[in-house]
Amino acid sequence: MLSYLIVAVVATAVTAIASYFVLRLSRKYNLAPAVRERDVHDTPTPRLGGVAMFAGMLAAFATGALLPEFRQIYAESTEMWALAGACALIAVIGILDDLLDLDWMVKLGAQFVATGLLAWNGLQIVSLPVGDTLIVGSAVWNFVITVVLMTVVMNAVNFVDGLDGLVAGVAIIANAVFFVYTMLLHDRIGRVDAVTLASFIACIVVAVCAGFLPYNWHRAKMFMGDTGALLVGLLMAASTVSVTGKLNPAALDQKLVLASYIPIILPIAVLALPLADFALAVFRRLRAGQSPFTADRLHLHHRLLNMGHSPVQAVVVFYLGTAVLSTAVLLVFTLQSYTIPLIVLIVGGMVCAMVLLMPIARVRTAIARRSLLALTLRVPNDRSPE
Repeated sequence: MLSYLIVAVVATAVTAIASYFVLRLSRKYNLAPAVRERDVHDTPTPRLGGVAMFAGMLAAFATGALLPEFRQIYAESTEMWALAGACALIAVIGILDDLLDLDWMVKLGAQFVATGLLAWNGLQIVSLPVGDTLIVGSAVWNFVITVVLMTVVMNAVNFVDGLDGLVAGVAIIANAVFFVYTMLLHDRIGRVDAVTLASFIACIVVAVCAGFLPYNWHRAKMFMGDTGALLVGLLMAASTVSVTGKLNPAALDQKLVLASYIPIILPIAVLALPLADFALAVFRRLRAGQSPFTADRLHLHHRLLNMGHSPVQAVVVFYLGTAVLSTAVLLVFTLQSYTIPLIVLIVGGMVCAMVLLMPIARVRTAIARRSLLALTLRVPNDRSPE
């Protein structure tokens, strides 16, 4: 555990320091793009926070290479080096997009190359469990499925990046839960390189997002941009595929059948809201005869704002939803029981529903109408000009 702590501290510190300098350079050279129609903020804000996150990730990779705990995952396969190369490619494309607003086809092509590089070097889904049997597909199908799924995850994370602190906070919660899960796997099945790699990546995602979040919290000084969102999505996809595609659930010796499928269910749970937003956006745009990557103001976070939620409250809705779903699924695995996870899911769902259905603006208005809180109103100046 000490090795993970060292990596996390280095990644957090480097990301925070790099964020400070990236912000200063962005302001000095006026690298804040104009506000777009779909944007929620109303003042030009730098979008190069992903550069700092990439720096923190590289520092974590370099630190991990020096620690005995992770030396094996560097030495015995090319997956770590492929991951570094894929992240570098995504960072370059993301920076160009954040500065120049690239065509969506160029970005998608780069994503396919990056995920293809990972799959080609062994970081791919090689089997799927059905009962106590593992179904192993052909090499071609394994490659294609992995590339498509990882690309979908990257874009799902990128699509949901529309509010201050949204992606960073959701990623911290989701990857913290996933990290706990991989640690439990270590205890139950012993050391497996695929699980160690997943733990390592999840730890890095939590750390770089934690280092960047102070600059991204409402009102944000800087956004992570496509660079940061796509990097987070790629790393999350890589960590989940590392476990999902190589771990035999039958080897876990679980009492509950559902618990044996947690390697598949948990990644879906932690990404449930981004994936739902992505699916709805693609369906909505295709139905309108548009490109799936056409920007609009109809994402889930936009709808929450339209309901009267403040930006912070809308972000909290996503945080709560991610925490409740992922924690409930993890508890099924750890407790080998449905009772407590079901209670967590029901109670957490009720809390989420209460926050969702009670926007702060409506609550304040309702209180004011009952004369319990004075509203500050502007009195129009009806004086005629002299």
